[in-house]
Amino acid sequence: QVQLVESGGGLVQAGTSLTLSCVASGRTFSDLTAGWFRQVPEKDRELIGVISWTTGNTLLKPFAKGRFTISRDNAKNTAYLQMDSLKPEDTATYYCAASIVSLPTGEHQFAYWGQGTQVTVSS
Repeated sequence: QVQLVESGGGLVQAGTSLTLSCVASGRTFSDLTAGWFRQVPEKDRELIGVISWTTGNTLLKPFAKGRFTISRDNAKNTAYLQMDSLKPEDTATYYCAASIVSLPTGEHQFAYWGQGTQVTVSS
């Protein structure tokens, strides 16, 4: 069983940066793939990107390329989502998730979820 806890959300101004953290406990990420999602009310959860814990390779959705970066720290068992040049439309609840699938592409492939952290970007 994996427990995931996100942190780092908050209210920020447009144009600034924010880094979210996701700490795993109960089991290491070592054989899992970590992913970041976001969700706004009344819309489906949207995959931002994933990172292989073993290789560190990342795969970002097109909308996230250039502004979002996913990384991980093995020693801290923590995954990160760095968001730059934030826009009001980035306002959402951000979720960390973990999958046993090597290249998960959909929400249904993630078995473990954090509780989410709210990011609000003011204009």
